[in-house]
Amino acid sequence: MQLKTRNTRFYSQTSTNTTDSEESSVGFVENGDTQLENSEIHRVSEQGLVGIDENRDTQLDSFVPGDGDEIFGVSDQSGDAQFDSFATGEENGDEEEEVYEINVEQLENVLSLLQSSVDGSLESALDDMGLTLHEEFVVKVLETPLVLGENLIRFFKWGLKKKSEFKVTTCAVDALVRAICRELKKKDAYALWDLIKEIGEKENGVLNVEILNQLIALLSKLGKGKASLEVFNKFGDFGCVPNVDTYYFTIEALSRRSMFDWAWSVCEKMLDEGSLPENEKVGKIISWLCKGRKAKDAHSVYLFAKEKNQITPPSSVNFLISSLCREDETVKLALEMLDDFSGEARKYAIKPFSTVIHGLCRMKNVDGAKQLLSKMIAEGPPPGNAVFNSVISGYSKAGDLGEAIQIKKLMESRGLKPDVYTYTVIMSGYTNGGQMEEACKLLSEAKKKHSKLTPVTYHTLIRGYSKLEEFDKALKLLAEMKDFGVQPNVDEYNKLIQSLCLKALDWETAEKLLEEMKEKGLHLNGITQGLIRAVKEMEEEELVLAS
Repeated sequence: MQLKTRNTRFYSQTSTNTTDSEESSVGFVENGDTQLENSEIHRVSEQGLVGIDENRDTQLDSFVPGDGDEIFGVSDQSGDAQFDSFATGEENGDEEEEVYEINVEQLENVLSLLQSSVDGSLESALDDMGLTLHEEFVVKVLETPLVLGENLIRFFKWGLKKKSEFKVTTCAVDALVRAICRELKKKDAYALWDLIKEIGEKENGVLNVEILNQLIALLSKLGKGKASLEVFNKFGDFGCVPNVDTYYFTIEALSRRSMFDWAWSVCEKMLDEGSLPENEKVGKIISWLCKGRKAKDAHSVYLFAKEKNQITPPSSVNFLISSLCREDETVKLALEMLDDFSGEARKYAIKPFSTVIHGLCRMKNVDGAKQLLSKMIAEGPPPGNAVFNSVISGYSKAGDLGEAIQIKKLMESRGLKPDVYTYTVIMSGYTNGGQMEEACKLLSEAKKKHSKLTPVTYHTLIRGYSKLEEFDKALKLLAEMKDFGVQPNVDEYNKLIQSLCLKALDWETAEKLLEEMKEKGLHLNGITQGLIRAVKEMEEEELVLAS
């Protein structure tokens, strides 16, 4: 057997107590004629064991140690066993382990070509190099930075077509995928997916979950939701089983493209498998589904995480509650979620509680909102003006002004000051019922408590008087608005002018209001101006006919 200078692994063991007489090396050469020089071998010198021929005549077990003697520093072992203790390979040490050494010159030539070529000559140039490919060589090329992804894919495909030592392996495919993921190019990503499909169809056991997950994540970053789903659906064909990262990356990719129905179908499969990613990712999935108007489905994910004792991030919980409160049929689910708040979390959960109360009032379950308000007062979080105003508004719109006043008093008993909105919503309830005297009492109280009111406050009363055709009182309120820092807007004038024309047929007063608007730089719409002219012309015609 000839000694190999490159593809053979060398073994050596250096003695720690070598003397001059013990520095000779022990070797087994090609024909096995050379015998061990000493019957007692205590150690192998630094020159090492070069190779062992399969047909050697010398057997290690012919050297039997005496009492207390050791061979190769290990006692009570046969020669073969002692050799196996430091040599790898076959049990009898007959086989040599091949080690591939990369040809640096060839590597540099290939990299130089890949870093510069983008035309159709790349494959022919590789053919001319006479390369003998090996996995280590291919991986080294793929791991080198600053090489175009397109060229790496072409190099890999070229290698697959060559009848050489290179056989596609998981390591090589993983290196290629990692290289393409660095550049984030759509064209390369699709070319890589085509190559992966080709490998998956021809090679069994090469592709694994990690490789496919990297590809889905790449497509997700590129905003390619359908392609990500295609990869996900091929897992079974490639003999791979999706894991939590697979599900997460696919849901992310589909959500980025607003494909929420498909995202939910993948999410359902994940829940059926009984697995979830870590807390932050669960929160993102919930938020994505909420953005897609799938709050009820997002709530299913929340409940599953709760069963698994996983904590959903507060921001995602708040978003879910807010989303559930958009629809009347899911407000109850949001209400139930409030029981999950405790301790410090409940103390600062005013936003979700306020959202649920607003939802209950919108669906006309004001009594339920009042119950939750009472619970907040007793257990927290402490309700503020917005919460009280929601309940007051709910009762006012329902026409239960007595209950609205009681909530206002409860609000004041807790040291809160009713704001202009509080007064306005109650006044609105009174004016809708024609109770203008009660509405005016609240206006007087509001003037004492607030130096500046809003146009809406006056508009509510002006509208009430206009309905009752008490235009003098309506005009009086319009005049006093500026005394409380309120400037009438176009809407105020427009509504009052229309009432004067249609109900009172008082085009003269309406025309004065129009002039007043012009002085303030306000412009009345054409329809209302035409209404003034029409009423004026109608009255003139009646005078002509009467005369």
